[in-house]
Amino acid sequence: MKIGDLAKLTDTRVETIRFYEKEGLIPVPGRNVGNYRIYEVEHLNRLSFIRRARDLGFTLKQVRKLLALADNISGSCGEVDAITAENIAEINQKINDLTALRDQLVLRLDCCEGPTIADCRIIEALAPRP
Repeated sequence: MKIGDLAKLTDTRVETIRFYEKEGLIPVPGRNVGNYRIYEVEHLNRLSFIRRARDLGFTLKQVRKLLALADNISGSCGEVDAITAENIAEINQKINDLTALRDQLVLRLDCCEGPTIADCRIIEALAPRP
């Protein structure tokens, strides 16, 4: 299949596929007589793996490690567990940060006193301080 077909099947932008190739996350495909890249099922499976991992919040560094581990099916899954635990900790931190952000916005909204912008505490809080 051509890169556009692979992009559609995996809901991935063509530029992203080329980036993953450049980064060594997916193997460089062969080319046909017209010099077009030709992707195989192996590329589809690997790119699908990457997409699922990215959708679950794994970083590219973590994805690279997971791919290396997945390539060694007889290896221990302890490292996979450690990478997953690291990802969970990062997600928990993001949740904490978003909760704090929400709380600040709620506080600002609760302080809003008047019907005009002149009385708006949210605008006041966003404005640069002298």
